[in-house]
Amino acid sequence: MAMAGPSESDLFGAPAPSEHAAKAKPAPRSASGAKAPSASAPSAPDRTPAPRTQPLADRLRPQRLEDVVGQDHLLGARGALSLMLARETLSSLILWGGPGCGKTTIARLLADRADLAFVQISAVFSGVADLKRAFEQASQRQQLDGRGTLLFVDEIHRFNRAQQDGFLPYVERGTVVLVGATTENPSFALNAALLSRCQVMVLHRLDETGLEKLLVRAETQIGHPLPLTEAGRAALRAMADGDGRYLLNMAEQLAALPDPTPLDPGQLSDMLARRAILYDRDREEHYNLISALHKSLRGSDPDAGLYWFARMLEGGEDPRYIARRLTRFAAEDVGEADPQALPLAIAAWETFERLGTPEGELALAQLVVHLATAPKSNAVYVGYKRARALARETGSLIPPAHIRNAPTKLMRELGYGKGYEYDHDADGAFSGQNYFPDGMPRAVLYEPTGRGREAEIGRHLASLRARRDRRG
Repeated sequence: MAMAGPSESDLFGAPAPSEHAAKAKPAPRSASGAKAPSASAPSAPDRTPAPRTQPLADRLRPQRLEDVVGQDHLLGARGALSLMLARETLSSLILWGGPGCGKTTIARLLADRADLAFVQISAVFSGVADLKRAFEQASQRQQLDGRGTLLFVDEIHRFNRAQQDGFLPYVERGTVVLVGATTENPSFALNAALLSRCQVMVLHRLDETGLEKLLVRAETQIGHPLPLTEAGRAALRAMADGDGRYLLNMAEQLAALPDPTPLDPGQLSDMLARRAILYDRDREEHYNLISALHKSLRGSDPDAGLYWFARMLEGGEDPRYIARRLTRFAAEDVGEADPQALPLAIAAWETFERLGTPEGELALAQLVVHLATAPKSNAVYVGYKRARALARETGSLIPPAHIRNAPTKLMRELGYGKGYEYDHDADGAFSGQNYFPDGMPRAVLYEPTGRGREAEIGRHLASLRARRDRRG
């Protein structure tokens, strides 16, 4: 059977076992036709020691699920995959996580543990013909020797909806146990029919503890410590940004240095490139970061606001998009508590347009701090939503006659404008007339808070309300 090329060295655990490692025992069959996994059976197949020419990341690929780093919520004693294995049934899965967190490795080891044939294809390089061939061969394998197939589809989100629908009958019949890997949010990238037949497992980016475990394993495999000071070691973990494969690739470069003098963070950064920040301006991370910025400002945290603002700029976000969202925030979350916030937002946006990058970004940074430290009120936003709802409920009620436009004699004869009191001529420039449709109960839509300028607005409106009540 034609197999896809080598999988991503996706990760990462103990060094490869010796050639005498025990082969996995066949497990009982699951309801899908696959041999169900056994939680206790050893999972490592016979493998010879990896040659030194292999990349370090590949040499450190785990041979047991228990050796996978950083995914205890799935593979720990009470992890979701561990419980599935203990029940001796393996469902179709979507593994969702960033690069270098273990998606391919977990899929391979699941196949080993369940005694399933492992077949890998990539949605980047494969088409309908490749899928059809994989399904036909899986069906033949099931009929000839009763062995199930785990079909691992890397970058499954790159298949279009019609191609994704093609998986459905084979998953339903148990011809394959589908394990798809994606870096994109499955809610957006995969169709509902496929998601309903798979369990989504979220893989975490590797934290400091997980990255340090990989460094220790790397040093064991290499045979000597990496030439790093303690601060340099911490900087190396930070440069990996949660990607285990990237960390091991950098460790391999350090291991090859002829000079064993430990490197500090400055020397390390001169020698190695920091992993590019994960950010895609039209995908989930884009919305996650703008949400983080918006909520930090709403929470009156200028430090967090500046951090997420900088993260978006470092990821390549268009500052004009940020300016647009900050202007929205000034209207929605600051409102009348600080009426100067909105003109300041427009001024910061215009300053950026005049100065460009990087000078104009300082004006946006000033706006971030102003919005975070300003008193907050969403009373205008709430009032606007109430008004829209009320407008839908009341339909086509016309204004009362005294405030209708009366540009012609006929309209005046019909009573348009009759009885209107010009508020500027009234005591305190307030007549207290009714401006809602006749017969419609008065509604309170805007309720100012006691924060910022709205405290003063609230007192003023309460006074006007009392005068209106006395007139009524």
